[in-house]
Amino acid sequence: MSHYPFLTELKPNRFVGKNIYAVFGNPIGHSKSPLIHEQFAIQTQQEIDYLRIQPPLDGFAAMLTQFFALGGQGASITIPFKLDAYQLCQQLSTRARLAGAVNTVWQKDGMLCGDNTDGAGLVADLLSQGVVIHEADVLIVGAGGASRGILEPLLHQKPKRIWIANRTAQKAHELVSIFQPLATELDVELMASSTAQLENHATPAFSLVINSSSAGLEDQSPLSTLAADHVFCTGGFAYDLVYGKTTVFMEQALQRGCRISDGLGMLVEQAAIAFSQWRQVDIKRLDTRAVVAQLRNA
Repeated sequence: MSHYPFLTELKPNRFVGKNIYAVFGNPIGHSKSPLIHEQFAIQTQQEIDYLRIQPPLDGFAAMLTQFFALGGQGASITIPFKLDAYQLCQQLSTRARLAGAVNTVWQKDGMLCGDNTDGAGLVADLLSQGVVIHEADVLIVGAGGASRGILEPLLHQKPKRIWIANRTAQKAHELVSIFQPLATELDVELMASSTAQLENHATPAFSLVINSSSAGLEDQSPLSTLAADHVFCTGGFAYDLVYGKTTVFMEQALQRGCRISDGLGMLVEQAAIAFSQWRQVDIKRLDTRAVVAQLRNA
């Protein structure tokens, strides 16, 4: 990644005569987005420059505004600026509104447009790995921004049920209240509980368990051993949004006969949706699985 230094200030001459895109985050030095978008550009014979930009924590809005004023054509937004981007955009996709956060920005008719491609990226990755979501029993562990970002696309796959479990049950119930109208429309049962309640002997096993909490970053699992005994089943699938490591959550699932995946494929798939929007290319032209394989072998 050394040939992708990150910027903390923008210079006009960098934008002249170029198709400039960027990922904004703080910190941003670890981002794989430049490599991903570089591969999509090669696949589609596109000429782009993709930058990594690290605004100060209180300077995101000014820097994003400057980026587009200088001629930037599209931006990916990562932690901790997704809520700031949501507030800055004048036009929002339906899924961005439901997610309450934006990770993809472009400009149209002088207005900033925002989308959230995280959930659609997750669904695309799950389907590519042969996971059946339709009519499935799904457990989402965690009720923060990541969960909110993935719920709308998951609901549209029409699973039988989505159960949201969080350390504090109130946050899970709040998430259910936001998405209940859509769940009712799609005839999907939506439930909420604390993670501690998963230890109850009556807790069912789930065919798909998604960890959207940050526990994996801290080498912990959001599930106790007893909860893991209940929710995982042989032949099930466990997915951790964290990527680049086998988390404790994934190890718990493996020990109980599940297939597992980290979130690298989601990262690539959500980027493909953004690239397709920015460059107006058919997403079917993007070989996302080749990019995933390349990143895993890097």
